[in-house]
Amino acid sequence: MAERGIEVAWLELTINEPALIRPDPDDVLLEHRYRPVPEFGGRVLRVIINTSVAPVRIVSAFFDRSMRGKL
Repeated sequence: MAERGIEVAWLELTINEPALIRPDPDDVLLEHRYRPVPEFGGRVLRVIINTSVAPVRIVSAFFDRSMRGKL
């Protein structure tokens, strides 16, 4: 997360209050959650989580350039 400039608060907001949720095209246990981060120039944070475990497990988190301006 530090390498990608992702703050814990942004990660938590994206997981708990996403602007968009999409299923993973290859794995039914995964969800892609998206949320724009105004403090980071409006870039869209994508967090991929495994929903089959509690608490959810974060698989990956990154700023998704393909979603910029779409949310």
